[in-house]
Amino acid sequence: MSPIITAFERSPDGGKGLARDMRVRWALEEVGQPYEVRLVSFSAMKEPAHLALHPFGQIPTYEEGDLALFETGAIILHIAERHPGLLPKDANARARAIMWMFAALNTVEPPILDLAIALIVERGEPWAKDRLPLVMDRVRTRLSELSHCLGDAEWLDGAFSAGDLMMVSVLLRLRPSGLLDEFPNLAAYVARGEARPAYERAFAAQRAVFTVSSVG
Repeated sequence: MSPIITAFERSPDGGKGLARDMRVRWALEEVGQPYEVRLVSFSAMKEPAHLALHPFGQIPTYEEGDLALFETGAIILHIAERHPGLLPKDANARARAIMWMFAALNTVEPPILDLAIALIVERGEPWAKDRLPLVMDRVRTRLSELSHCLGDAEWLDGAFSAGDLMMVSVLLRLRPSGLLDEFPNLAAYVARGEARPAYERAFAAQRAVFTVSSVG
């Protein structure tokens, strides 16, 4: 039985691959696991049937038999543990890959999300111009630290892993800001992630939903 994930019926990201179901699609494509997608509207996400799967009324969710999960980190870790290809066999390397997953979600993504809020939600506020440079500097600090960790390496810790999948997914949110271009090794790192065939398949699948919904 193929797992079922949920995704936006009409994605607010405009087909750019930024909605979080993209991360799960990419992981499933990397391990060669077929999956089904159930599209949900914004109103349906707040209805009891979806809230039973995701108590915060968001996407994605993941259903496999009698297992239901939410949160992309938990879903991708589950996929990586059940299928070869996203976690190293060596125990220490495996632990480090999981460490980088947590770093992406808990250390790198929060200031990036703050920047997105500052640019989109708060831009009309009278204090926005004063706050924005502070938010951007916090993002630059994280990127500088990550850039130092990556150095000239292709991936964060040897071979591509779930840690890289999550980190690339997080960094992609920075593309509209131009901040990523200030760190050439990180920009190249993200480009390598996007060039992976599994990413391209996942992106095409998510893009197809946007194309259909925008026409319909």
